[in-house]
Amino acid sequence: MKNGERRLRTVDLARAVGLSTQQVRNYEDAGVLPPAGRTDAGYRVFGERHRDALLTYRALQPGYGAVTATRVMGAVHAGDVAAALALVDAAHAALHEERVALRAAGEALEALAGRNAAAPPPRSGDEAHEAHEAHGLRIGEVAALVGVRTSALRVWEAAGLLVPGREHGTGYRVYGPSDVRDARVVRTLRRSHHLFEQIRPVLEDLRRAGSSEALRAAVEARGRALTARTRSMLAGAGALHAYLE
Repeated sequence: MKNGERRLRTVDLARAVGLSTQQVRNYEDAGVLPPAGRTDAGYRVFGERHRDALLTYRALQPGYGAVTATRVMGAVHAGDVAAALALVDAAHAALHEERVALRAAGEALEALAGRNAAAPPPRSGDEAHEAHEAHGLRIGEVAALVGVRTSALRVWEAAGLLVPGREHGTGYRVYGPSDVRDARVVRTLRRSHHLFEQIRPVLEDLRRAGSSEALRAAVEARGRALTARTRSMLAGAGALHAYLE
C-alpha cells in the first residue's frame, strides 16, 4: 500500500462494494485482487487499489463473463498486461464471429422469404405428396417433391444438413414432414449461393425454433442481445483502461 492511503479491513472492503467478507477473500485467492497486506496479527489489509480492482472486475463481468473477467484481472495482477489484453481481444473476436453468423442467418431467412413469395402455388400432385408426408416418404419421392436429384439429397445428408430416419428392417431412408421442410430450405439457400457452413446453423436454429417466423424473432432478439453485450464490453474495457492507468 502507498503511504497515506486509506487502510481497509476485509469487512470495510466488502461493505464498500456490496460483497461478503468471504467473497473478498475468494477474489484475492483467485487473483482478482492484488495481494493484500498483512498486520502483525495476520489480518488482511486492503487499500483503494483493491476497491478499484473489485469495481473493475464487476464492470468486466457483464460483457466478458465471470471466467474471462477473472482471468483478465489475474493476468494484470501477475504483471502480464499483454496476456490480459489478449483475453480482451479474443472475447471481441468471438463476439464478432457470433455477429457474422447471425447476419448470415438473417440473410438466409430473407432469401427464404423471397423464394417463398415468388413460388407458384402447389400443383395437385404436390398436394398429394404433402398429404403423404405425415406417413414418411422415400428418397425418390422427396427428390421429386423438392425438385432435385436423389444424389443431391445424399450429398446434403453426408454434409449433416439432412437427417432422415431409417425404415426398420429394410434400412431405407424415410423422410417426415420436418425432413422435407429442411430439404426445401437447403434447396432454396443453395440456389441463393449459401455454403453448407452457412446453411447448417440456420437449420439447427430452425429445428429449435419450430418455424421460420419463430426463428426470425429469435434472430432479432439475439441481435439485440449482442448489441447490449457489445455496449457492456465497451464499458468494461473502459474501466480496465482506467484501472491500468
